[in-house]
Amino acid sequence: MENTELNTNDNSLEGTGNFIHNYINEDLKGELNKVHTRFPPEPNGYLHIGHAKSICLNFGLAKLYGGKCNLRFDDTNPAKEDTEFVNSIKEDIKWLGFDWEDRLYFASSYFDKMYEYAVLLIKKGKAFVCDMTAEEMKSARGTLNTPGEESPYRNRSVEENLELFKRMRDGEFKDGEKTLRAKIDMASANINMRDPVIYRIAHMNHHATGDKWCIYPMYDFAHPVEDAIEEITHSICTMEFEDHRPLYDWVINEIDFSVKPRQIEFAKLNLSNTVMGKRFLRALVEEGKVDGWNDPRLITLSGIRRRGYTPESIRKFCEMIGVSKANSVVDTALLEHCIREDLKGETPVVMAVLDPIKLIITNYPEGEREMLEIENHPENEELGKRLVPFSRELYIERSDFMEEPPKKFFRLSVGKEVRLKGAYFVTCTDFVKDENGVITEVHCTYDPKTKSGLNFTERKVKGTIHWVSVPDAVKVTAMLYENLIIEDENSENGYSLNPSSLTVAGECMCEPSVKGAKPMDRFQFIRNGYFCVDSKNSTDENLVFNRIVSLKSSFKNVPKNS
Repeated sequence: MENTELNTNDNSLEGTGNFIHNYINEDLKGELNKVHTRFPPEPNGYLHIGHAKSICLNFGLAKLYGGKCNLRFDDTNPAKEDTEFVNSIKEDIKWLGFDWEDRLYFASSYFDKMYEYAVLLIKKGKAFVCDMTAEEMKSARGTLNTPGEESPYRNRSVEENLELFKRMRDGEFKDGEKTLRAKIDMASANINMRDPVIYRIAHMNHHATGDKWCIYPMYDFAHPVEDAIEEITHSICTMEFEDHRPLYDWVINEIDFSVKPRQIEFAKLNLSNTVMGKRFLRALVEEGKVDGWNDPRLITLSGIRRRGYTPESIRKFCEMIGVSKANSVVDTALLEHCIREDLKGETPVVMAVLDPIKLIITNYPEGEREMLEIENHPENEELGKRLVPFSRELYIERSDFMEEPPKKFFRLSVGKEVRLKGAYFVTCTDFVKDENGVITEVHCTYDPKTKSGLNFTERKVKGTIHWVSVPDAVKVTAMLYENLIIEDENSENGYSLNPSSLTVAGECMCEPSVKGAKPMDRFQFIRNGYFCVDSKNSTDENLVFNRIVSLKSSFKNVPKNS
């Protein structure tokens, strides 16, 4: 393996301060002269926002200390693994902005070595073939307060164990008929050390090795072996593996690897109003309750990418939440804050009406059309200006007119005056209802002297509304999202699917500047939020926009370093 020397330039350690940095700095005071981490996903599903935290941490530590970070697929369980997931994971990591360079590894590439190491443990009297069923092993495992019972097969001879293990490899036994267990201590206070299974029989095709193997190593055995082979110095994992650390160290020490990685655990990312377990996500996909693994309502990286989130916003989010050992729940509003901050100064602003109602300017010349110059962003002159068509008939938001308005309603009602964004002042004079009592038209008059850009100071108005010229409008579909998960006291899990997680605005009318927009192009729709052209369902003839996030934040306690 390559020997990556640590960059000892003082600047490389700027910003250190969390407990993982402290552990690494402590290790570097000794003989260790490099930092080598790894990101080890299992290819049994798509990555989610929790994995982003681990990706940023592992690749970030390597960068900070001038080291390296491997990408390794822990493909030891062929039951649910697939090359589709391998490819999606690689795409997600690259999208986040990280590069494993030439260090792409698979646990399956080490299966021959792992088998040899298992044989070594048998020869040392540290592993044995067991005929107990899973139920029998569970029953004999003991509890936190009582020791376990030794397997009746624990004291088989080395020769018998070697022969049985070879026959397991050769496919002579059925699934579950035998296992290989480490011989440690059935009275250990740590249940993970009570003769854990390290190999099981599984007659199934593997995405990488095909039918070569019918026995597969357990994760707790494979993971330390992989780390040691790749000369990983710091194995960063989540807190549920803390109780597995003694077993991790036992495997490293019993096989006597020259490189002994240090396992360090950190708290998982938990987001409010989300469930990130792969089993739950897989069920949603397989049951057709979402539009695949990249449904914009999901918190998978492919889902939030399709929704319109930027990699910069995700990296910033991971930086802001930090690293600790204490479990906590992060408000989803902080994630939304990060994407707003990333988009607010650089995203072109356009006019789009999600729920249109027709406004007719009765004293505007029929058939006339003029082009109005409007800035592309009110706070960023570098984005320039555009020409927007204006005509006698416009679309406005239905919510911008009320027949009987409450106090402090500063938009349209009969007798009220508002400014049309970038255009004129208009005063409502009348409205029209259909046979069902639904308002279909709002009638106004305009004042030509109030054209935007003129030095008009005679009067002021409190309300400004956006609009779209009817003859020039581009009809698009807007996908409006809410949290996929909502709290539900009556549910077994305490949550349920939100029936309002998706609203489709199929009659959204946009100004013509959106014509030609390509997948992943982002816009701010005035007052309606940030939107992104959907990369899956949008076409040149039928633009589909995903609402990334609304304009208004509900997050109150933004960290000072944001």
